[in-house]
Amino acid sequence: MGSASLLSGCYVVPIQPVHPSGNAPAAVYVAPLPASVTFAARLYPANDAASSYGMVGAVVTNDLNGRGTFSTVINGESFNGEATRTANSSSREGVANGAGNRGSYISCRYQMNSSTLGTGQCKLSNGAQFTMHVGS
Repeated sequence: MGSASLLSGCYVVPIQPVHPSGNAPAAVYVAPLPASVTFAARLYPANDAASSYGMVGAVVTNDLNGRGTFSTVINGESFNGEATRTANSSSREGVANGAGNRGSYISCRYQMNSSTLGTGQCKLSNGAQFTMHVGS
């Protein structure tokens, strides 16, 4: 009785898994989720101040956690910043802002119409305005 009470709090765990068929379990491959998704964006002039720049390319990288990065080059000035989704917008609306290496800045608002396509507006600190198309 003394030995039964000593063993009552123990568990026996086999070192090797026991498989009734004698075969090892099949390996299951789970593909890793992407760390981020990158979208091309195009900014089209929307007023006279922007017309001299023509169409401008930009890149938005979404880290899939509601944040990302935003970058573009306008008239030789590099703009880098952050893109975030707007709270309570069902993850469809967002803002993207960038600071230029010459002291200018750009501010954009966008709405994703699907997981890969969206539209928005951007404004440079000098008053130039653009219509933004996100995705391909």
